[in-house]
Amino acid sequence: MSTSSSDVVLIAYLKNTLAQINFYFGMFIFTFGIVGNILNILVLSQRPLRSNPCVIIFLGSSTAGIIAILSGLTSRVLSGVASDLSATVNWICKFRGFILFTSRAVTFWLIMLATVDRWLLSCLDVHRRHTSSMKNSLKGITIITMISILIHSQLFYCYEANLIGTPLKCFTRNIECRLMNDLAFAIIAILVPLMCISIFGWMTISNMRQTRRRVGAMTITAMNFSKQTIHNPRQPKKTDRHLLIILYVQVILFGFFTLPLAIQKLYATLTMYISKSALQITIEDFIYQVALISTYFAMGMPFYVNTLTGGSVFRKAVLTLMKLIIQKMMCK
Repeated sequence: MSTSSSDVVLIAYLKNTLAQINFYFGMFIFTFGIVGNILNILVLSQRPLRSNPCVIIFLGSSTAGIIAILSGLTSRVLSGVASDLSATVNWICKFRGFILFTSRAVTFWLIMLATVDRWLLSCLDVHRRHTSSMKNSLKGITIITMISILIHSQLFYCYEANLIGTPLKCFTRNIECRLMNDLAFAIIAILVPLMCISIFGWMTISNMRQTRRRVGAMTITAMNFSKQTIHNPRQPKKTDRHLLIILYVQVILFGFFTLPLAIQKLYATLTMYISKSALQITIEDFIYQVALISTYFAMGMPFYVNTLTGGSVFRKAVLTLMKLIIQKMMCK
């Protein structure tokens, strides 16, 4: 299929623009994400917060986010000054792909686990509320990590370096691998967590409404009952309310920055046997790589979301951390 001169110009322009996006936007997200996740870990590790089961899940998500950003964006940031070894060295390509996809899936699934934890804490059933515990949070993090490792172990076979005609030189080696990897990423790593988050989020809101109605009815019935509701463990604590707000904002942004890549991967899988022009291939590659780099933004935003929506609880923890750092610097 011949390519017109206007198409050649447009293809060159898109490739040049993509190179600029990968370098400059990649560098911004790399700095933004690494610094943000490190600060998030330092703040959430403080004693007033780290005893909360949901905070432990957020800590795990931030740690996995750092690993995903380092494994996914380092080569893009260094592309302007050094060669990408994962594009030419086979074992680096396989290992990098495995670490990237595993840590990215863990990051997203831990956000879902935090939604489940908030739902358990909002339940009227005392046995379900007791399920929200440090022990179960750590158990959930371990299970999610092990499942993600098993699911993505196929990348040691499927990923290969020095490929031609693929969006990246380090990519899936054949159609079967691409089909399996694209569907696993789009459905297991993005769509399923988003569906679970939506379901448990709606159930959490429903539980909170039931709790408010029940507390209101008990308050009207008798004064002694109203006094009991003040100390009722079902009444959300200040920290729990702020953690719920943080979670909802993270979920909305998570969907905004990850759904485009899931849609693009499903589209690419469904149209892989259709003949395409050079311009169409370039446009789809451009969309793929922009959608891909946007997913790293979702993994780098927790600290900034927490600071803006976490209320006085999180901001006080940030100020405490800053004071501690300043004191240590002054002592030196």
